[in-house]
Amino acid sequence: MQKIGDKIVYNTIEEILDPSHTALVVWDVQHGSTKIIFNKEEFSKNINFVVELARKSKNIPIFFTPIQMLPKRFESSAIIYTLGKLGFDRLFEQFTAEDMDFTIKPNQDELVINKHTGSIFIDTGFERMLRNAGIITVVFTGIATEGGVESSARDAFNRGFYSVVVSDCVSSPSKEGHERSLENMKNLITIVNSKVLENSWVKL
Repeated sequence: MQKIGDKIVYNTIEEILDPSHTALVVWDVQHGSTKIIFNKEEFSKNINFVVELARKSKNIPIFFTPIQMLPKRFESSAIIYTLGKLGFDRLFEQFTAEDMDFTIKPNQDELVINKHTGSIFIDTGFERMLRNAGIITVVFTGIATEGGVESSARDAFNRGFYSVVVSDCVSSPSKEGHERSLENMKNLITIVNSKVLENSWVKL
């Protein structure tokens, strides 16, 4: 780390990922989304591993956030148009109650953030909770890489947080979209894999 004026700047992965100031986001990891990704088995194994790492640390708060669609009367026309163009409106309409269940069940002390956009920060109180808890690093996992994960990771960076994406704990129905998103993010967002988290969180 280095001190610049009255600021401490972290410049190693271990400092950035220190559990004392880090939170974990699990984005849209529900049965309906998990069953349509390109690498379901590998993704499920890795994200379960990382969630358990965070739980064992005792310090890292975990925030789960599910797919939640507003009734069309109360949704913006631009979002309705875009979801329809992508075919997501029909996909979400086919989801059953079971599809909407989390594949990893939040523990009693873990928060579920209900959001209606591609950013966990919009109209949720999430940023206030992070700042009140002294969190400066947000680690993102979940589905889809090129959707809400990238949008939220960029939003975190733009709001002054250290923003980290775990490359083998994010996924998408499109392998090409997933890989392109990771490539697009790498200059602004810290990209690590689950082994790096293990090395950082287990020893601290």
